Amino acid sequence: MKEIEQLDYYQDSINFILHTQADDGAICWEQNTKLDPWDHIESAMALTVAGQTEAAKKAFEWMQSNQESVGGWFSEYKAGLPSKKRMETNFAAYLCVGIWHFYLATKDKSFVEEYYPVLDRAMEFVISMQTDSGDVLWALDEKGSKLDDSLITGCSSIYKSLECFFAIKKLLNKDLGNLEGQMRSLRGAITNKPERFDRGWKSKERYSMDWYYPILCGVITGKAGLERFQHKEKEFIVEGLGCKCVVEEPWVTIAESSELVMALAHLGEIDRAQEIFSWLHQWKDPKDNLYWTGYVYPDKAFWPIEKPTWTAAAVLLAADTLYKFTDGSELFLRDWSK
Repeated sequence: MKEIEQLDYYQDSINFILHTQADDGAICWEQNTKLDPWDHIESAMALTVAGQTEAAKKAFEWMQSNQESVGGWFSEYKAGLPSKKRMETNFAAYLCVGIWHFYLATKDKSFVEEYYPVLDRAMEFVISMQTDSGDVLWALDEKGSKLDDSLITGCSSIYKSLECFFAIKKLLNKDLGNLEGQMRSLRGAITNKPERFDRGWKSKERYSMDWYYPILCGVITGKAGLERFQHKEKEFIVEGLGCKCVVEEPWVTIAESSELVMALAHLGEIDRAQEIFSWLHQWKDPKDNLYWTGYVYPDKAFWPIEKPTWTAAAVLLAADTLYKFTDGSELFLRDWSK
């Protein structure tokens, strides 16, 4: 499938994200559904890959316009208004990844300068949620109280966000403060303090994201990262289909599979990454050429019946990582704090 190595192959997904984007820049899961800030940023990054820089800027403008005074964003919006008023640290931090990716692809330093105050407020909020053990609490509740638990996937994503914030500070000659120490502390919690995670609910170890996110986000690298991948490879990967979302469910998901592809590329396992990526295009709906969320293979059925923007975005980011459409393709392959 040589065509998957060309950006044109993904044009229907690009058009879908553009069509879904509202006039104010908001990118919902599907048109007139819900928006969450993390997936919104992921879609903005896909627009950057597609060279749709003005549309990507509009998406970031939505983030700028909707930032709360504490520095974060609410976890869900419908029809332009917050529908869930929890405020998640991972969502707030991810804007640093989106803005740094935009810079890598466009070299637009003035855009980074414009957004630095937004990023600084967001990361001040995130760091305020870091515990003495190094983990970052996952959210504020609807009343603004800290929810006393942490997530491996969320904290791994935050680690990548801190890394990108570090790079942004260096680019703009800003004081780094204790950012290196905060990153070191978070990395130590993820790698050495499992007791800090899933303290108040059933362990999320059964989710593939907890397995590959520390690799994807540069927390666990090199030989240790490869060993982590190989340890659960047979549990989560269904040959010829993709990566499961949850270990006990016969359900492969396209976004998780795409992220796993990027994690493998980070490890230098390009052949395996390309192999898994090649499986994913069978999960397009031939009617509109868009990717379904996932496939339940015993039932030979797509579920849920949705083709969200963030799934299309994850595929585009994986394709860029493998086939180098933009200079942003290095985003998940390098440590930007070096």
